[in-house]
Amino acid sequence: MINVIWMILMASGIIYAGMNGKIELVTASAINAAKDAVELSLNLIGVMCLWLGIMKIAELSGLIKAISYLLNPIVGLLFPRVPKNHPAMGAIIMTISANLLGLGNAVTPLGIKAMQQLQTLNPKKDTATPAMCTLLALCTTGFTLVPATIIAIRSAAGSTNPTAIVGATIIVSLFATIFVLCVDRICQLLSRR
Repeated sequence: MINVIWMILMASGIIYAGMNGKIELVTASAINAAKDAVELSLNLIGVMCLWLGIMKIAELSGLIKAISYLLNPIVGLLFPRVPKNHPAMGAIIMTISANLLGLGNAVTPLGIKAMQQLQTLNPKKDTATPAMCTLLALCTTGFTLVPATIIAIRSAAGSTNPTAIVGATIIVSLFATIFVLCVDRICQLLSRR
């Protein structure tokens, strides 16, 4: 469906430009946008490699296990039906850690791994468990202490102060996470009735 919407938007833009005699602007804009996308991607590769490397080192060095030990009481409250020593807990901790570091692109594969681990605990394979819904809610809001990806984008775009958004990001992501966890718990209570 999304492909149809994008096709309609592109076609209507091209038709509108053609009707106004400015079809060359469509071509120039498309080429410039593609060039900008490649430049931005190349600028972000370094930052993403750095943070993904740090996460891998943290995993191999046992730091993730230490963080898991520290976060276990909180994660245990958020995911009460997941056994403490199950691999899903480690995957959930990795996902939350990536969110805390603001690694939006790294959260996706880690979240998928956590969901796969949670699926092993799922008695109904075609229905999401409450733990899966909670993890999805946490990944969606993504409480962030260091918005590394946004800082990298702002820096790549030439911002004079790319870290100016850190305070606002912490506040907004904290309140969004608290709100979504409250809604998640309310929905879980209502579904039990």
